[in-house]
Amino acid sequence: MKPCVIAFCLFAMSLLSSHATITSEPWGKSPMGEPVMLHTLRNRRGMEARITDWGGIIVSLKVPDRAGKLSDIVLGFDSLEPYLGKHPHFGCITGRYANRIGGAAFMLDGAEYQVTANSGKNHIHGGRVAFDQKVWKPRIDQTAQALELSYTSEDGEEGFPGKLDCTVTYTLTEEGALRIDYRATTDKPTVVNLTNHSYFNLAGEGSGDVLGHEVMIPADRFTATDNDLIPTGELENLVGTALDFTQPHLIGDRIEAPFKPLQQGLGYDHNYVLNGSGMKLAARVREPKSGRIMEVHTTDPGVQLYTGNHLKGTVGKSGHVYAKRHGFCLETQKFPDSPNKPQFPSATLRPGETYLHTTIFRFSYE
Repeated sequence: MKPCVIAFCLFAMSLLSSHATITSEPWGKSPMGEPVMLHTLRNRRGMEARITDWGGIIVSLKVPDRAGKLSDIVLGFDSLEPYLGKHPHFGCITGRYANRIGGAAFMLDGAEYQVTANSGKNHIHGGRVAFDQKVWKPRIDQTAQALELSYTSEDGEEGFPGKLDCTVTYTLTEEGALRIDYRATTDKPTVVNLTNHSYFNLAGEGSGDVLGHEVMIPADRFTATDNDLIPTGELENLVGTALDFTQPHLIGDRIEAPFKPLQQGLGYDHNYVLNGSGMKLAARVREPKSGRIMEVHTTDPGVQLYTGNHLKGTVGKSGHVYAKRHGFCLETQKFPDSPNKPQFPSATLRPGETYLHTTIFRFSYE
């Protein structure tokens, strides 16, 4: 056996024999002076996820390519400070209501609630000081190899009714998946829609645009929107259009097509209506050069494909500049503006009920 083959085998055996771990370290302080921690999850295969309890942000996610090389595949920053300021929601827990609520208002049980208008006249991603700008309380379960983060959103926060107790649990599995479990309860009727807003680049963060990524989304309808990206209430057929990913297409194949929904979003920024119920495939993405594959599975009814159309040169890790379309998001979710669209799957949560949502990002290579 050649020396290089022996070395590779020994390296592989050392990874498989090493222990899966979760470690934590101080990472600075919030604007209010609260201590912030950085938690590192590693599995026996060498995969690594670094998550901070500031906003539940996935700071880095290292996965192997076909040659066994580990690369960080999420956009973000090297330190806490840039996350404390304005940024494009890199890697964070998004809530209390992810995506948009038209007119920043909704009716619930005959009462109107006005929430923060932070996107023109509309609401987006929970408001101005939302879940991405809170310190979440960590609890580590070494047996389950899970990091549990909890936060209580008080009644009236950003205009939403009800005291909401939230728990988000991250698990890095031995099978090569990052699992996120969301749980919430309330003491008053409210609306809830939680997701994660990671920007992925399977070639490695800082490696350029994602137009060469191949995407498949098993959905034949999307929630049509107006020019402000607020759903009209119609579920439109997308088969045969530039939004159709029922068969694999490169992101760049049709992103500049003269198609009104693409022009409205300045690229892909659309909620796909997933087929089926329960846990199901939401998307499969392949990056040809590295061979990395990411499959997204979810219990939620929709997934938002966003292709970083508004990235404008943010300076990220190792000085990398994140320009337009240098990352993509797959945000599993209730449909945008569901509180104002009774025909959509309900986002209402009542006392005595439990909001549950699971999303699994599964990685492999070919």
